[in-house]
Amino acid sequence: MTKYYYTYILTNKGNKVLYTGVTNDLLRRVWEHKNKVGDVSSFTKKYNTDKLVFYEYGESISAAIAREKQIKSWSRKRKLKLINEFNPKWKDLYDEMVSG
Repeated sequence: MTKYYYTYILTNKGNKVLYTGVTNDLLRRVWEHKNKVGDVSSFTKKYNTDKLVFYEYGESISAAIAREKQIKSWSRKRKLKLINEFNPKWKDLYDEMVSG
């Protein structure tokens, strides 16, 4: 069985704050952010970053972590470009994934 690792970006209701993370279970992790449980960072709790606007996956945790670090190093403008290309309407992708 292939295991996937996800690099993802969350934002808040007004799309003002961006948070980049890594997980091996995207649905569980975003659910944790939405419900502020588990080892969710104080940053995501403080700024209510629980709207999934971008993700990508691969089969290597080291590649996912490297990608997370790369995205975190980018300017806000470059992150916005990445999100706009992937999800131009900034829909909460978690809702679509859960509803099928």
